[in-house]
Amino acid sequence: MRKQVDNVNQPTTPSGDEVLELVHSVMHRFRSQQYQVLRDGSHAITHMEGKVLWFFSRHPGATQSDLVAHSGRDKAQLARLIKGLVERGLLERSADDADRRTVRLAPTADGHAVQRTLQQQSRRVGVQAVRGLDEAERRQLLALLQRVKDNLDPPS
Repeated sequence: MRKQVDNVNQPTTPSGDEVLELVHSVMHRFRSQQYQVLRDGSHAITHMEGKVLWFFSRHPGATQSDLVAHSGRDKAQLARLIKGLVERGLLERSADDADRRTVRLAPTADGHAVQRTLQQQSRRVGVQAVRGLDEAERRQLLALLQRVKDNLDPPS
């Protein structure tokens, strides 16, 4: 007697959309847990505000134009984000010594504290995210994600 194959209930090969939707979901959960520590504290900031704060933490004294060039984001959007961070005491402005029209930006002490909190929380959530994966699995996951990224990078 010949065995019948049930094709209806068999899993299908995941599509590119399904893979990338899962990557998006993982990153959304990661960011949510990373920023939860700030939502529970005195400095609730958004992910985009965190990226702006991160940039000026890495490049103290940079300008808004430097951030625009680095990020490729809309100048008006970044101006609003910077204004909000300055108003909340997380970034400070200073005039450039050589050209008083140029405004330099740097994190305040509170801004540095927020950045450190985000980095610590990122490490904690990262450890949680890969819990149960051995070193070989982590390397394999990293290699596979790198291949996906490379597939999306523009040709050289």
